[in-house]
Amino acid sequence: MDKLKRTPLYESHLKLKGRMVEFGGWEMPVQYSGLVEEHNAVRNGVGIFDVSHMGEVEVRGKDAKRFVQHIITNDVDRIGKNEIQYAVMCYENGGVVDDTLVYKRDEDSYLIIINAGNIDKDVEWMERAISEMEFEVEFSHISHDTGEIALQGPKAEELLQKCVDFDLSALKFFNFAEDINIFGVSCLVSRSGYTGEDGFEIYASSGEIEKVWNGLLDKGREYNIHPCGLGARDTLRFEANLPLYGHELTEEISPLEAGYGFCVRLDKEEFIGMESLKLQRDLGLKRKVVGFELVDRGIARAGYEVLDEEGEIIGHVTTGYKSPTVGKSIGLALVDAGHLSIGSGFYIQIRKKRVGAKVISRKFLTKNYAR
Repeated sequence: MDKLKRTPLYESHLKLKGRMVEFGGWEMPVQYSGLVEEHNAVRNGVGIFDVSHMGEVEVRGKDAKRFVQHIITNDVDRIGKNEIQYAVMCYENGGVVDDTLVYKRDEDSYLIIINAGNIDKDVEWMERAISEMEFEVEFSHISHDTGEIALQGPKAEELLQKCVDFDLSALKFFNFAEDINIFGVSCLVSRSGYTGEDGFEIYASSGEIEKVWNGLLDKGREYNIHPCGLGARDTLRFEANLPLYGHELTEEISPLEAGYGFCVRLDKEEFIGMESLKLQRDLGLKRKVVGFELVDRGIARAGYEVLDEEGEIIGHVTTGYKSPTVGKSIGLALVDAGHLSIGSGFYIQIRKKRVGAKVISRKFLTKNYAR
């Protein structure tokens, strides 16, 4: 087994008594004080996450925009300088390479954020795309040199504002600013996150990110800031109907099937996988990810089989939890197209028991993003 990678904040997690687990080849904290406590801290106050395991690549040069347009399903012509766009990278068959955030610095300069467990695969795939089309770009893989913190929750702006001389109220949702001084460290700050709450993602050099982490924890005491682990990160993103690669999006599940068609622009000139996704759209989806609620006791976990009334397998659970905010056992499942209607019933095989469930809206809660 390969040695697990560690972020620059690994020693900080040990000091905070974080419970460390393996995640995507990294040794990361799954929780500190407890999943539900950390989850509620973000929903009601402020939490801080180490997300330095995420990957970053920079693309610059005269073909930068053309290259980015070629590899993502979304359309960067729809955003301006210092804006962010959620996008998916697909294989030719429409399956997902990864989902990403694209930071547009300028027409010829982009920062692309990729998932921790996919870094090596993504970089290889992007480099191959460059060589196949002979794009004239400068491609830099900077993950090792970059640390990232997510500060999330309704008190995030108030806390961070005490640490910067930049007017954060001017930073709109999915916008970013660079060269922001935080505790003497030059940072890129974006108004974004993976929780459904207002908040910020802060990037700095890997050698200096600990100064930012410690400073925010210290300043955040008056807000009862909680360091938060992967457990709360997953429950928060799930309640906000945000996908997790390997669950709602995979090499076998397209963005259309996953229900994220808003980031698939089939009217733009071209991108890898466009023809397959057009065919899916035109022929009609044979399966799709739906929200569900259990009508019997139990918790549906990822991978559990979904059955129809005759006991035939019609799909599987992609994510399932007893929601800390909603207070119900809810989830997401990839099911055959005949079972997509709100109120439709099916069963989930939970160990040796079939538990009743019904399709509900995926809007499990209202997102509290700053607009």
